[in-house]
Amino acid sequence: MHSPTEADACAEELRAALASHGITLPSLGVNLPTFAARCPTRPLIALGNCNLLTAQALTAALRKGAV
Repeated sequence: MHSPTEADACAEELRAALASHGITLPSLGVNLPTFAARCPTRPLIALGNCNLLTAQALTAALRKGAV
């Protein structure tokens, strides 16, 4: 089972990686209800909503990285 600390670190690493491409997802964070489940589960990272320009920047960064 993953710890809340590990999930927070993962979210921060993702935030930093996105920032290096000029991308900010304001809602990015750990989905806290996944820690309240009765059965142990893997925590979810909530990416949240973003506007059209952010989605286009994310798409471009992913495509560039795939080359």
